[in-house]
Amino acid sequence: MKNDLRKFLIDTFLFGKDTVNLGDDDSLLEKGIIDSTGVLELLAFLQRTYGIEISDGDLTVENLDSVTNLSTFVTNRLALVKGQSACR
Repeated sequence: MKNDLRKFLIDTFLFGKDTVNLGDDDSLLEKGIIDSTGVLELLAFLQRTYGIEISDGDLTVENLDSVTNLSTFVTNRLALVKGQSACR
C-alpha cells in the first residue's frame, strides 16, 4: 500500500519525478508536496481506490501527513469496514 500511495503522490503532485526523495515518514506539508487543495485530491483518491468513507474528523495531520500515516489510516479504516461487515 505504501508504494501505491507514494506513486500516487509522486505522479499527482510531483509530476512523476521524485525530486524530494519522498520517504515514508516525510511530512507532505513540510516538503511542500501537498496543500489544502491537494488534500481534497488525495481524499478522492483514497475513497475511490480503497472504497473507504472519510469524515471531517479524519482530516488530521496524524492521518494524512506522510506515507506511513496514510497507510496506517487506510489500513485501520479498511479493518473497521471489514469488522462492520462481519457483524451483519
